[in-house]
Parts: sequence; structure tokens; C-alpha cells
Amino acid sequence: MAVTGRAKRKTTTRKKKPTFSKETYLEWYELMLLLRRFEEKAGQLYGQQKIRGFCHLYIGQEAVAAGLISAIRQDDPIITAYRDHGLAIAKGISPNACMAELYGKATGCAKGKGGSMHFFSKEHNFYGGHGIVGAQIPLGAGMAMADKYLGKDRVSICMFGDGAARQGALHETFNMAMTWQLPVVFICENNMYAMGTSVERTSNVKDIYKLGLGYEMPCFPVDGMDPEAVYAAVHQAAEHARAGNGPTFLEIKTYRYKGHSMSDPAKYRTKEELNAYKGNDPIVKVKGILLDKGYATDEDIKAINAKVKQRVADSIKFAEESPWPNDDEIYKDVYVTPNYPFIKD
Repeated sequence: MAVTGRAKRKTTTRKKKPTFSKETYLEWYELMLLLRRFEEKAGQLYGQQKIRGFCHLYIGQEAVAAGLISAIRQDDPIITAYRDHGLAIAKGISPNACMAELYGKATGCAKGKGGSMHFFSKEHNFYGGHGIVGAQIPLGAGMAMADKYLGKDRVSICMFGDGAARQGALHETFNMAMTWQLPVVFICENNMYAMGTSVERTSNVKDIYKLGLGYEMPCFPVDGMDPEAVYAAVHQAAEHARAGNGPTFLEIKTYRYKGHSMSDPAKYRTKEELNAYKGNDPIVKVKGILLDKGYATDEDIKAINAKVKQRVADSIKFAEESPWPNDDEIYKDVYVTPNYPFIKD
């Protein structure tokens, strides 16, 4: 991604925000719009019962994915929770493979076995999609530990929500990560309500990033409605880890426009609050920058919109026409050991 002003950072001192090129803004706009339109269609298809099970939409949080993915390297692994569609597509998994997975088809990124909450692609260094709240936090540190042991120049990105910040595993992991100076960036995507209860009602610590202070871990709040701010924070944290200086904890403050899942009417918040955040929509903001700076014309925007619409339509067609997994797939991908004796058909 074309970004200017990328000075190497070996300390955790906050630097001046870099400047961004026309190409970066165009890529951000197209990616965020793709995530939004994909999720909107996923919600519609869920209502038509073409997608079953749980389904957690990323609508409103697209700036996190866009800023993050431009700040790390292609081989840097990401692990996250079950609100994973947007991050998976941003990491490079095709909309076709993602939509097919939502449908439970054999061509899905997890062969139709994972569904919405368990996207996975070793090829793209995307390691889930985890349904147990907070379970991915120690796993993310474990991935970083393996890379450090093997001498790989990678930084693990370990993501979780504000609800998972209440899990005890976070504290154990933070302590170990700092003790061993692991190359990992911990990111809390704080969309304010976990499953449906606000941070103010569940924690004495309102600023979640301050949890890092107890472990002398560098920690900062980040505006998650601004891809520029996300990029700057994640890039600095990743380079800090890559230089051998250990982990950073970022609380990226964002907002989901939909409920926790498709079954959540989100009555715990007011319409006024929701509309206020929609007025700060990151996609609209980036579109405004493109037009104001002369980086794109109205015709350019229409062309991107049409391209994105077609990609989503193609993904639905791909999923609809893909085959279901064969029955014998239920016995595969369970254990690494070939012919594991306790699996019988």
C-alpha cells in the first residue's frame, strides 16, 4: 500500500501522524465499502435463512480493518474473535470463499465446517475466528512465541472485544508476553457494548487500554472511526515489536451499527447515540477526503461502488452454486495424526 512518511520507530513515543497518498485513500475506500456491502448482504441472506447459526456483523468497524491491514506485513498473522468477516476479507481471503463459508459450502475458507464465527486461512495467515470469549488471547501470544523461537520476522496481531477484556486469560497472557518480550500487538476493538452491556456497567476501569499499565506494557487509546489513526498506532506498535521491544496494547474505540449478533435488537442503546456514530461514518469520511482533495471524481466513486456491488453479487452466486461438503468430511481435519484410531465412521 502506498503510504508516505513511514519512519522506523524503535520506541513507543507517539509520533506525528504520517501523510497518506491518493492510492491509500482509494484502497481504504474500496476495502471499507466492500466490507460494508458484504456484511449488509450477509444480514439479508441470514434473514432469508440461507445463512444459519450465529452471525456477527462488522458494520461500523470497517476503519479498524482498513487501517490495520495497511500497517502490517502480508505474512504477519492475525487472530481474532467471532466478529471476523471484515478482518478475514481485509487479510486477503476472497469474498467468494467467505460467503461460501457462511453458506456452509465445501468451497468456504474453512471447507464449510466453521461458518460465520470460524473463518480460517493458513495461506493468508488468518487464524480465526474463535467462538469462546477471550480464548484467542493466549493463542495470539503463543503464535508470537513460536515466531520468536523459530527466528521469524513476524508480528502477531491478537484482537478481541471489550467483553473479552474481562477474561482472566488476558492478565496471564499480558504477564507472559511482557516477561518474554513477545512480538505481538494486542488490540481491543472496543465497540462499547460487548454482548449488550456497556463498559461502564461491567468494569471499574473505563479506559480499557490502562489494563496494560499493570504490566508496564506500552498502551494507548486509538480512534477506531479513523483509518489514519488506526494505521499510525498499529504501525508504530508493530515496528516496536519487530525491533525486539515486546508487545503493545491498543484500545481501538469503535462502534457497531448493528446488534451484537443477528438475534440482538440492540435496545440497550438510544437511537440518538446510534445516529451520532453514524454521523461519524468512516466510509463517508474517506469518501469526503477523496473528493475534497481531488483524488477521485463522482464518476470514480460510482465506478468503485459498481465494482464492489459486482464482487458481492459474484460471491453470492459462487456460494449458491458451490457443493455441500461430502459426509466423510466430518471425520477430517479433527486430528493432525493420520488415521487417528478413535475416529470411526
